[in-house]
Amino acid sequence: MAALSGIKVLDLSRVLAGPWCAMTLADLGAEVIKVESFAGDDTRGMGPPFIGEISAYFSCANRSKRSICIDLHKPESAEIIHALVQQADILIENFRTGTAERLGVGYTELSAINPKLIYCSITGYGRDGPAAQRAGYDYAVQAEGGLMSITGSKDGAPNKVAVAVVDLAAGQNATIAVLAALQQRHNTGRGQHVSVSLFDTQLSWLANIGASVLFTGTDAPRYGNEHASIVPYQAFSASDQQFVLTVGNEKLWHSLCESIGHAEWISDSRFCNNKQRVLNRQVVTENLQDIFSTQPVAYWLNEFERHGIPCAPINSVKQALESDLAKANGNVVVANHIPMVASALKLSDSPVDYSQAPPELAKHSREILQELELDYAHYAALGVIK
Repeated sequence: MAALSGIKVLDLSRVLAGPWCAMTLADLGAEVIKVESFAGDDTRGMGPPFIGEISAYFSCANRSKRSICIDLHKPESAEIIHALVQQADILIENFRTGTAERLGVGYTELSAINPKLIYCSITGYGRDGPAAQRAGYDYAVQAEGGLMSITGSKDGAPNKVAVAVVDLAAGQNATIAVLAALQQRHNTGRGQHVSVSLFDTQLSWLANIGASVLFTGTDAPRYGNEHASIVPYQAFSASDQQFVLTVGNEKLWHSLCESIGHAEWISDSRFCNNKQRVLNRQVVTENLQDIFSTQPVAYWLNEFERHGIPCAPINSVKQALESDLAKANGNVVVANHIPMVASALKLSDSPVDYSQAPPELAKHSREILQELELDYAHYAALGVIK
């Protein structure tokens, strides 16, 4: 039996953060119904590439869901939504603040119908405060939340992270909060309103960089492929291509020094501990770069692997997905001819089921209304459902 078997989720969200949360719950065994407008989730049209009607973007966050199309602007839609909510455990939405209430699907109204409902709102900048009405997009929050300022080469312009990490992190935060609320409901019998914002998520994910700024009162510089607080922990160039070396503690530093024939660096006052190596960053990295440029990357990867020193080639996305490691770990799965990156969650007694591909638009509308004992033809004639 799946971990969340018997849990029913209504996914009223779109694009990435909310759908990612809902898909994670689906991966864990929850039954997820994706409620879409007649136009469908925005990501359905974000392509190419497509396989049939399914875009790659849509596929990455919407497997194991059923799709129903409802026009929430029609008053009659309330009858369907209320019937769904009466059976639901969790509802996820990421409308701009106030929109859900105007559509009649806000927390106050729906929790009155089902007091056990866990209602999750994902916003750009929070439900209260001066920016509550602003739309939230990953790129804008990467910029406003400080992430772009610390991403990119040291001497270059600020860069965004290529993957929408703020959306994904917010989706993960929402998942954690929803599961905590589910446990709280087990104790109290009551649901609650869970709120997660992209901006709050981004600031919390500044982690050690944010903590350093708070400690010192000075702004964080860009370190490019180096680490702000650990040396050496960065990319180096071998004679043929680059690789990454991550010397995260003193034991590894000692192993590195011995492996490259410079055991004397272990006791050198400039390099004897991480604090000194950070202060003497340029000398350390230049000395290492001179050595690494003498051999191809395969030589160094083999050498460091032999000495237990963490290192890695810099792969392309295609190389990573097609690597022996990805194959061994089962990181790529296929459902109904749709290839997908597998969940990172591996549960020994309740593994993720990948049998349901991302749904075509409105594929399950009729089926879901039949389960609710509602007349599909009636609501279709009213233009409420597709």
